[in-house]
Amino acid sequence: MEYFVIGEREIVLGFMLVGVPGSAVSNRDEALEVFLDVTGQSRSLNRISAASRPKVLILTEDVSDMISHEVEAHQMTGKAPLVVEIPGLGGHIEGRKTLTEAIREAVGIQV
Repeated sequence: MEYFVIGEREIVLGFMLVGVPGSAVSNRDEALEVFLDVTGQSRSLNRISAASRPKVLILTEDVSDMISHEVEAHQMTGKAPLVVEIPGLGGHIEGRKTLTEAIREAVGIQV
């Protein structure tokens, strides 16, 4: 498994149509449970084996906000999966950097 998506039901269904597995969540507890399982941090579930863990974890911005502390802590470890945020059903959350803006800031050139 290369990719995995966590988000609203409609987003997850859309990704599943193109072959990307995922899990639909609607609250912090569900989001955190799936996130910890996918990143290998769950001590109780471990439904996803280490060999089949995704390389890229796609989160909607809403889900990322729900579990922001855990996402940030995971990113600081530098371990896989790479966490990528995408806009949710409501569109881009105002005040958040887009991927293009983050690249421009990091690299110093316009993409």
